[in-house]
Amino acid sequence: MARNIAAEKRTLQMYISGFILSIVLTLAAYLVVQTHLGSGNQVLSQPVVLTTILVFALAQLIVQLYFFLHLGEEKKPRYRLFTLLFAVGVVLIVVIGSIWIMSNLGYHTPSQVNSYLRSQGDL
Repeated sequence: MARNIAAEKRTLQMYISGFILSIVLTLAAYLVVQTHLGSGNQVLSQPVVLTTILVFALAQLIVQLYFFLHLGEEKKPRYRLFTLLFAVGVVLIVVIGSIWIMSNLGYHTPSQVNSYLRSQGDL
């Protein structure tokens, strides 16, 4: 019973710590953008702002994965980690495939296809 209470207390502390870190990272990114916009884009350059926001976003991802999804505490086998990596892989395939298809749409218009087929003697 005492062990269960200690585990619950530790879990609650992790959730509170994760929540506070999430708020701090969100406010830090917001303040960077506000500083950039409020100064008329003169204090921080746009690449610095984008890089800083990306760093805060990656830190936020790590906080979410560790404190809320408990990926760091998992014992073997690591099913959650493998499931997450599989989901990231599927999302990357869909996003990259969609960008590839959309970027090639302009190259394969019907008139170009018809002229190609005529030049090959197939039409």
